[in-house]
Amino acid sequence: MRLPISWEMNMIKTLIFDFGDVFINLDKQGAMKNALELFQLETFEADMIKTNELYEVGKISTSEFIQFYNAKFSDLRETDIIEAWNYILKDFPEHRFEFIKNLALQKDYKLMLLSNTNNMHIDFIKQKVSFFDEFQDCFDVFYLSQEINLRKPNRDIFEFVLKENNLIANECLFIDDTKANTDTADAMGFHTWNIDETSEDVVTLFETKKELF
Repeated sequence: MRLPISWEMNMIKTLIFDFGDVFINLDKQGAMKNALELFQLETFEADMIKTNELYEVGKISTSEFIQFYNAKFSDLRETDIIEAWNYILKDFPEHRFEFIKNLALQKDYKLMLLSNTNNMHIDFIKQKVSFFDEFQDCFDVFYLSQEINLRKPNRDIFEFVLKENNLIANECLFIDDTKANTDTADAMGFHTWNIDETSEDVVTLFETKKELF
């Protein structure tokens, strides 16, 4: 006996989560303000933006990244650069960890993390978040942009995820706080939740997107 077509179309099998401002809180504006004050600039220069992107996709190492900023701002210490880079990372509310841990125990969905994240950020988080390893173990797949050499919102990162895991886009729900990222996923047929970190919380997933479940 076939299931109703409408139910089949809404069958979510895979949940794909962003990390920042979905699980761990970020201070994007504060980090930008802090960095511009440190560098005594009004805006990030083109070579800085390019270097940041290269680091985020693993095209340069942490030492090369720091060397670039040391050369550009010779009066700064290495610790100044590292602290400015990690300034964006704030607290990781434990109730969100409990949410994903419970989801993992239920085994109803394939769970994936897809994050534009780099080694310095992950090293910092591991030092500050006691349950990070257990959090990572909740996911069937844990993709960091620096490790797979791809980043959101580029289409190729979503193509990679689909191909590597034999997924169908309309059987996936992608949750991300950045609209450019969910826009790309939308265009490719994913179900999406462009979460508003100022008023929404990932733990309400099954209430907020109940039409999909």
